[in-house]
Amino acid sequence: MIDIRAVDHIGIRVKDLERALAFYRVLGFELLGKDPHDAVAVVKNPHQVELNLVYNANSDAGGKNILMDVGEKYAGYTHVALNVASIKSAIEALNANGIRITQGPVSFGRDGHVSVFVRDPDLNVVELRGREEDLSELGGVKDYRPEN
Repeated sequence: MIDIRAVDHIGIRVKDLERALAFYRVLGFELLGKDPHDAVAVVKNPHQVELNLVYNANSDAGGKNILMDVGEKYAGYTHVALNVASIKSAIEALNANGIRITQGPVSFGRDGHVSVFVRDPDLNVVELRGREEDLSELGGVKDYRPEN
C-alpha cells in the first residue's frame, strides 16, 4: 500500500489565464509563478492549497463542460471541492464579485455540511463546502440532488 498523506495539488485546464486568475483570486489564490517550459501557472492560497492552472485549452467547447454538461458521461474529474472557513462569507464574496452560484446552498444531510457550486470562466465546477459552522441563519438550504 502507498502511504498517501494529502492531495498535493490539482491541475485545472483553462483557456484564458488572466480570466482564470481573476476568478481564482476571488477564492483567495495568488499567482506564485509560471513554469518556463510548460503552460502551467501555479497558484496558492494562504492555507497552502495549490492549484495548477494549465492554460492550453482549446478555444471553445461549444459553451459546455464535456464532463458535466453533455448527455453522454465520460470518465474524468468532475469537480474540485474546497473547504471554506465560512460558507456564509463565501456566498457573500461570490455575490459581491458577480460570481453566479450554479447550485446551492445544499446540505448533504449525512454530516450537515453545506455547499455551493460555482463555475470558473472555463466552466470547471468548483464546490465550496462549509463545515463546523452555525448555519441557522443561512436561508434557502436544500437537500442535495444531483443535477447531472
